[in-house]
Parts: sequence; C-alpha cells; structure tokens
Amino acid sequence: MPDVITVRVQTDSDSFQEVVVKIERPTYNKPFLGGFRNMRTGVEFHNAGSQTRCKKRPKKGTQSFCRETQTVWEKNKPQQTRNTTSTQMTKIGLYVSNMTDKLISPGKYFTAEEYHKRRLEAVIVLQKYFRRWHAINVVQNLREQKRLRLMWEAQEELWKKKEKEEKLRREYERKLNPKTKEDFELLYHDLQLWMQEETERINRTLTGAERKAALCALLEQEAQLIACFGRHKLNANEENRQKAILHLLDKCAQPKRWKAYDGKITEMDTQDTLRARELLEIYRSISTKDIPKDERTDVLLTLRCTVKEHECKLTQEIVELIDREVDLMSREVKECNLEGLRKRICTLFLQYIKIPKVNPQVAGLLKVPQDPLKLYKNVYFCHSCENYLPSTEFLIPANSHTIGRCRLCYKLDNEALRRESYLKYRLILENLRKSEADYQDDSKIVFLVQLPDLQYMIENIWNCQSALSAWGELYDLVMVRWDKQHEWSPWNTILLTKEEADAHLKLCNLQEAYEAAFIFRIKQKHIRARNYFAQIPAMSSFLHRSDNQANASSYKTHNSSMK
Repeated sequence: MPDVITVRVQTDSDSFQEVVVKIERPTYNKPFLGGFRNMRTGVEFHNAGSQTRCKKRPKKGTQSFCRETQTVWEKNKPQQTRNTTSTQMTKIGLYVSNMTDKLISPGKYFTAEEYHKRRLEAVIVLQKYFRRWHAINVVQNLREQKRLRLMWEAQEELWKKKEKEEKLRREYERKLNPKTKEDFELLYHDLQLWMQEETERINRTLTGAERKAALCALLEQEAQLIACFGRHKLNANEENRQKAILHLLDKCAQPKRWKAYDGKITEMDTQDTLRARELLEIYRSISTKDIPKDERTDVLLTLRCTVKEHECKLTQEIVELIDREVDLMSREVKECNLEGLRKRICTLFLQYIKIPKVNPQVAGLLKVPQDPLKLYKNVYFCHSCENYLPSTEFLIPANSHTIGRCRLCYKLDNEALRRESYLKYRLILENLRKSEADYQDDSKIVFLVQLPDLQYMIENIWNCQSALSAWGELYDLVMVRWDKQHEWSPWNTILLTKEEADAHLKLCNLQEAYEAAFIFRIKQKHIRARNYFAQIPAMSSFLHRSDNQANASSYKTHNSSMK
C-alpha cells in the first residue's frame, strides 16, 4: 500500500469530493480489541479503538489520585443469627434428665494486683529454671574446654618429649657416624668436655706420681680418640666427595626450566644437557662395583668409544688404562687387584668430563674459572697456612679490619685448642635469616651479621638464655624482632624460646604487654649491641637510618598523646 491514497467521499446526494489520506505505518503490532469477520469475504474488521491511536492525557505537573484511594468508607451494621435456639427446662408434665449436667460454682475472686503478682511469681520460676539450664551449659562448656586444654597440654608435652628424644637420637647418630664438619665439631666438643671432667677428677683425687701417670694415660686416650676421629673423617670425606661429584654431574644433566605466564613449569633438553646426561650415565656405570665381567667389558668399550671423540693426551691415557683392564680381566685377575686401576680410570674420566669442550654444561659450575684473569680478583693471602685463597674461604667478622686466617685454619685451631661447637649458633642464624626472608621487606642487616658476631651477642649480651623465662638450652632458642614493624637488627631483637617468640610476634602494643622494668632491660641490651656494632663501618648507615625511624615513631607517639 502506498503512503498516500486518494479517497472519494460523497458529500451530498449527487456530489462527491476527493480527499488525500496519508497512511501512517504502525511501529507495533496492533492488539485485537474486538471486531467481526465477514463470513462471505473472510475480511476481519477491528473496532475503532484498535484502529486509532489513543489520546494521551496532558501532564499537569502534579500527581493526582482517584477519589476511591483518598477516602475510606466505614460502615457499622449489626447482624443476628437467623437460627433461633431455646432451652428446655423441667416443668409439670415434662422431665429432663440432669445426669449429664455440670455443676459450676464461682471461684475465689482476685484483684488485678493479685493477678500480676501470680504472673511475676510464674516468671521468677521460669527464670530460675532457665538460669539453672544456662549454668549447666556454661559449666559443661568450661569442663569441655578444660578437658581439651589438658589434652592439648599433654600432647604438647608428649611432642616435646619425643622431639627431645629424637634430637638426642640424631645427635647420638651423628656422633656415632659423623659425616659433616658439624658432626666432627660435636665430637671434638664432647672430647674437650670429657677431658676437662677427667682432668678435674684426677686433680681432685690423685697426687704425686699417680696423678702424673693418670694424666699420661688420659693424654694417650685422647690421642687414640683423635686418631679414630681422623679415620672417620677420611671415610666421610671420601663419601662426601663422591656425593659432590654426582651432584655436580646431575646438575649438569638437568634440563632447562622456565616458568610460563600460567605458572606451569616448562622443561627443555638441549644438546649440551643430553651430552651431560650421557656422560653421567657412563660415570655411574664405571663407578659401580661388583658387576659381571661381560657388563664391565661393555661399559669399558662404551667409555672407549666416547673418549675417542676428542683426541688428546688425557683420552690416550684413558684408552691405555681401558685396554690394560680388559687384558687383566681376560687373564682372570682378582677384583681386589683391579681396584686401583679402576679408580684411576674414574679419576681420569672425571677430569675428561670437567673439560668445557667435552661437556659445555660444566663450564658455569666449576670453582676454578676458565679465564686466568679472574683468578687475580678477590684473592687474599692467609698468613697462617700461607696460601692464596678466594674471599669465600675467609671467615670475616663484621668488626674485623683485616682478612685474618682462612676457614680451614680456624677449623684446625678450634680442633686443636678450643674445640667449641658452633652448631647451635649456626642453627639460630639460619632460622633468623629464614624468618627475615619471609617478611619480604628487603632486610639487609641480618645477612651482614656473621657467626662470630651472633655468638658474641648471645653469649655477652643475652647471656645464652631467654629474656623472658631464662631458659638456657640454645637448641630451643630463637632470635626475632623486638618491634616487628622495623627490620631485624642487633638493636631491634630479642632472644626467646620458640613458643615465646610465637606469642611475642602476635603482640600489637609492646608497652601494654610488658612491664616498664622489662622494657628498660631490653633497651639496655639494645644499647650495648648498638655500641658494639657502631665500630663497624658497614653498620653506620643502618644505625643512622634506625635513629631516624626511632625519632619519627617517637614524634608520632607524642602527637597522638597530645591529641
């Protein structure tokens, strides 16, 4: 249908007029609001309401409501039931039985005051029973909490007892089969304690020639024990050397790893890692003992083919030793007579593996750099053993102004004279550094403090005991921050047991948790530590920074108190 149509309208009986009508297209489907359908033609006709757009009421600017919502009509109308009832009574000529009747008599009349009094008494009874029930529940809860507390304390006591027994068992095992330098420190420390006890006993009980003879016998026993320690040390060094070699080769054979954006670890093998893994398997095969001769021969042939890939003097020597072992094995030589030859083959093959041209992965793991110019950097002279060693071989305290002796010389001097055990102090320092790393606030001072400095603090400032309970077992003590808002430093620390340290770190206000006398004692110890470390040039910047932080915190405290 076009938009505009012409309609012829009859205006009179014989006159017509053409009217132009503009068609408006509906923008929506018209609802059916009634109409009819022509039965002959099938055309549907709608009512006028569905053909024309309804008129909108003009907005007056005010909100209006109809009258029915503004007024309330109230109406009172009495109503009586239509069913009429009556009561039949006994009369002359009519008998009504009273067997089912009830005799109702009026009770005692009570006033409103008496009624409220009865209600109050009933409320009091209810309160009594409720309070009794509530008290029973409270007592049962307290009894259950006490039972759980006692059970927890018993478990903690049992756990501490087991932990102590396990610690003693580990120490006994370490002393019985020493493998590390800490184990030998414990042995020499126990030897020194035993020597002191025996010397005091001899001096107290014997005199004259008997005393000298007993001291000579004691000295001979000490020499025998030291020789026994030396034999154990040789065996432990050999085991540790083999473990270090395997660890180095295994590290070379590890694939490349990196972390993706989604957190997954990706591994990739390169030609260098595959080569290192191949050399590791060959080294393990030739180091294995008590294998059949045919398997040993296959391993030697594989080793020969591998080392022939790089012709040099070392490979020629390895090939000669391989041929010699194969010849001796063919002659039925005993296994015990071939141990020296097999050790030489392992040693030479290890030297072959450490060549960067053969094994490129080992270049970044060797202690001796391949560039000779790097040897001249950070190399110092030890006046005790008269050797030139790298800086990592020197134990330099924080207050030291010279290099001093190397670690090996300190170790020999300790084993010969003092025989002290630094394991307890080393554990405290490791726990301290681990706890400071967990804070992730860029703590630096804890990594500048060395073992001698920590030993001086524990022995001379904190007297080897907890500041709270005076517990003196160093295995149970840890060092934590005094004020956990600032980084750890010798003037911001406290020595406590593990349980006390956990409770201390949960405190928010130290002035409210501790007494003023205790805080004063801790501050005095901090002043002693500050005076000791003030002599160290590396600590001066940290001292000034801590002073500024203390002044800022005191200024804030003063302002808050003024407000």
